[in-house]
Amino acid sequence: MTSRPDHYTPQPYDPYEDDGSWFNSDGRAPRQQYQQEQYQQAEHGYGYGYDGGQHPPQGQQPQQPYAPAVPQQPQSGHDDQPTYALRTVQYQQVPDDEPGYHIPETPDAGWDDTPSRRRSWVSRGVLAVVLLIQAVLSLRLSNTAFQDEALYLAAGHNIMEHWANGTPLHSGYESYFSGSPMLYPVVAAVVDGYFGLSGARLLSLVCMLGATALLYSFTRRMFNERVALVAAALFAVTQPTIVLGWFATYDAPAIFLLALAAWIVVRTNKAPAIAVLLAAPVMVLAVAVKYASALYVPTLVVLAALTAWHHKGWRCLLRASLLGLGTAALAGVGLMYTDVLAGVKQTTTNRAHGTDTAVSLVQKSAEWGGLMFAAAVAGAVAYTLRGRMNESPRSHGLAGPGWRWRALTGLVLAGTALLAPAYQIHLSTSVSLYKHLDFGLLFAAPMAGVGVIRLVGKHFRYPQLGILLWVTALCLGVSQSEWRFGLWPDSTPLVKAIEPYMKPKGKYLGATYEVPVYYLRDKTDQDQWTSTYGIGYSDRNGTIHHGQEGYRLAIQAGYFDLVVLDGIATPDLEDYLEQQVTRNGSYRLVGKIPFELSSGGTGSYQIWTKTS
Repeated sequence: MTSRPDHYTPQPYDPYEDDGSWFNSDGRAPRQQYQQEQYQQAEHGYGYGYDGGQHPPQGQQPQQPYAPAVPQQPQSGHDDQPTYALRTVQYQQVPDDEPGYHIPETPDAGWDDTPSRRRSWVSRGVLAVVLLIQAVLSLRLSNTAFQDEALYLAAGHNIMEHWANGTPLHSGYESYFSGSPMLYPVVAAVVDGYFGLSGARLLSLVCMLGATALLYSFTRRMFNERVALVAAALFAVTQPTIVLGWFATYDAPAIFLLALAAWIVVRTNKAPAIAVLLAAPVMVLAVAVKYASALYVPTLVVLAALTAWHHKGWRCLLRASLLGLGTAALAGVGLMYTDVLAGVKQTTTNRAHGTDTAVSLVQKSAEWGGLMFAAAVAGAVAYTLRGRMNESPRSHGLAGPGWRWRALTGLVLAGTALLAPAYQIHLSTSVSLYKHLDFGLLFAAPMAGVGVIRLVGKHFRYPQLGILLWVTALCLGVSQSEWRFGLWPDSTPLVKAIEPYMKPKGKYLGATYEVPVYYLRDKTDQDQWTSTYGIGYSDRNGTIHHGQEGYRLAIQAGYFDLVVLDGIATPDLEDYLEQQVTRNGSYRLVGKIPFELSSGGTGSYQIWTKTS
């Protein structure tokens, strides 16, 4: 029996071989020895390669020189092919010819942030959910008219009657209203005439929803959709936004107009510089609606320069100058042809100082808007350190602005939230603080959105952190708005109790007389009432008396036909008035109506009528 032909078996390849040697049990052998063996085999016309399949004749075995130290080598001529130990070969060069198989190129990321119709509709859908949540949070609030609401609505009805029938105005509204009495009060009174107080409050809700939508729009243009959605979601659940969404005062339309002006400024950043003047009348109208809006005009002017820097360079200063000059010119014309300057001085520039300490005002500001402001500060710092607003290396507009521009943008937007607290600290009063905070939070919201997005991380790495922050803001907004709407009692029993005592020429003293004037405007008007906030009583000699002396003399003279106290608005003065009415024999207590505040605490209305 003859042995079968030997076949060449490829040797194992070691990719880490670097010196051309192979390993055996005794150590290393030079590669030249193995190459010489292969050459000798080829000399005899047979080998182990794929060169034609030549083999030695049967019965004749080739003389093969074996390495003396290789294990398991054949010892006779009839053994099978020898088994070599593992050896390494030099790295074989890949031929220059094009390989037959190509590995497809893979993208560096699975998505990018280039604008698309799908992204737009998805983000709008999320925005609709945010607006729905905001509307529900505002609509769940319920109470009768607050003092300010009743004052503005009653004044609006009085102004419309004056225009329509020549009825005299009851008092100089321009001297103490915080906005032009010819704008919001009239519009709100028109709505109130058809739909009542709920209609006037619904007007505020529409304005606040519009402000949130505009905030989303200009934030998306400045950053991206995710930042815009987070900014809108945070702004929608803060206490001021929820309350002002169901509160018939100047503030909601003023915030909407400021948001509209900001949207115009951002939207026209690539247009010719003169296009920014479209925002000027909106800004002036915002200031006319609420004088405190003038505090945020510089922010809009600076924003006009910042948003145009990438497209116009130093020419952006021309754009900001046009906006500032145009706004100032229109405001000057308005002051020249209207009588609102006295109201501006009385309610804004020369407003009376209070007694609240700076520490208490800072504490209240932090409680009502501190979480969102902290997120805005964090966003401003993070944006200054890294301007990139996406994870995709192929992102749209990857070349972002420089760190100086980013730092200034963050400082302007986040710093605007400090204007209202600083102004209130200057005045030492917390009156309207929560409402004014919302003006600044409107501008700080984009930076708060950046802060939350950076907290969540790339590709939503830590979504639980963003959810936790938003839920915390939601819980604070819900609880604080309920507390805010429960600070005044339900006035329905009071109105029913005093309605029979209303006379065409009667004189009344009331702590919050604006509420009965609003609800009973067909039977009484503002000129018949005296407030507990101040009095100017004229005695028989024509001498004017103020303060406690004025109230005492008026009660002694039986000047008031009805005295209504609640112990909430001016508790110290009302205690004094109760003593004076009790001592005077001309008045008797006709009713004591208890009430309970939803925010906590109890009290009672006291109704005194003149007996003779």
